[in-house]
Order: sequence, then structure tokens, then C-alpha cells
Amino acid sequence: MGDNAGPAGNGHNGPSVLSITPAARAVVLDARAEEADAERLALWVEVTGSRDGAYTYDIYFQVAADAAESDVVAGSDDLRVVVPQASVARLTGARLDWSDDGDGGLVIVNPNTPPRTDAFATRAPGDLSGEMAQQVLTVLEEQINPSIAMHGGRADLVAVESGVVYLRLSGGCQGCGLATVTLSQGIEVALRDSLPDIVSVVDVTDHASGVNPFYEPAKK
Repeated sequence: MGDNAGPAGNGHNGPSVLSITPAARAVVLDARAEEADAERLALWVEVTGSRDGAYTYDIYFQVAADAAESDVVAGSDDLRVVVPQASVARLTGARLDWSDDGDGGLVIVNPNTPPRTDAFATRAPGDLSGEMAQQVLTVLEEQINPSIAMHGGRADLVAVESGVVYLRLSGGCQGCGLATVTLSQGIEVALRDSLPDIVSVVDVTDHASGVNPFYEPAKK
């Protein structure tokens, strides 16, 4: 595979997305060798959310054939690397490395950071007359809100800037410990399925003021 995993929508060459150091690659190959049907497994790397101004990730083994046409697949016959399409923009230029700190572990060094949400936390919805904003509103009202309304939740569009969709959750979704899952695995998936040009979906909700806030001040 070399040290680069470049976007290769199902194997086609392209600019670099995620590089892998030799140390990290050796660890991955050793770990995969202990899995059943190891030769069928690829290393999947995806962004799962953000915390403290940095992205969070999931790194796991999954059958390479499960990759969709829009996913990035790269590597060589001995190790394929898959980056799901929703994570490509957020991982471009990143590096998978091995760290000896503590007990050691795989780390991702990423030049990309999540869009800042503080400017949107209390911001009222702005001009939503643009084409993408109107398309997002349609998906929210026709698909997403009817679904999460069954759990007392609602998602409102705050802004769309440079392909980034900023949403504010309310009702049962505000302060809910599963809000991140709802956003990444439900809302973002639905929006990206309908609008592939969306770069990412960012939650700007003040969850601390929700009914069941999962951001709690330290106990004194």
C-alpha cells in the first residue's frame, strides 16, 4: 500500500486523503491477522463527531466489499483502507500514526478542525433563501422532523455556509445524551443522501439548557 491511502472511489487513483505511517500500518496488519477472514477485511476510518474543538473518530475492520461507490477506497492487495464519503473532506490531509504515549495506540493527526459553533449558538436563523438552504429546509420538514417528532424532538436550520449546515435541536433532542447519534447517524445521513454537496452538519444547540443536559457543571 505504501504510506498513502488516497481517495480512490472504489480503487481509482486520486489526490491523497489519509496517509499511514509504517509503524501504524504494521500495527494494523498485526491486529487484522487475528480477525476471522482477515484477507477480506479493510481498515475503515471515519469521523464520528467532534469534541473540544477536534474531530472524533472510529477505526475498525469491515469487509472491503461493503464500501459504497462514493466511499474512498485505497491501498494495496494486502491492506485496503476505506474512508466513508461523509468523512472524506474532514480527513483530507490527515495521517494515521502510532503513538508510544501511555499504553500506546493509533492516533490521527488531522489538519482539519470542526467549524466553530460559538458564533451560531445564540444566533437567530439568518437568510435562508439560498438554493441549498431551501433544499435543506425541505428535507427537514418532509423527512427529518416528522421522524424525530415521535420522540418530541425538532431540528431547525440556523445557517448554511460553504456547504456546512448548522442546525439547532430542540424539544426532546435538546440535552438528550443521544443527540450526537441522532445527528450523525440520522439527520446527517438523511441530508447527505438528498443533498450530496453538503460538506458536514454541525449541531449548535445549547444542550446544557436542555431537559436532560449531558453537559453538566462540575459538582462542588
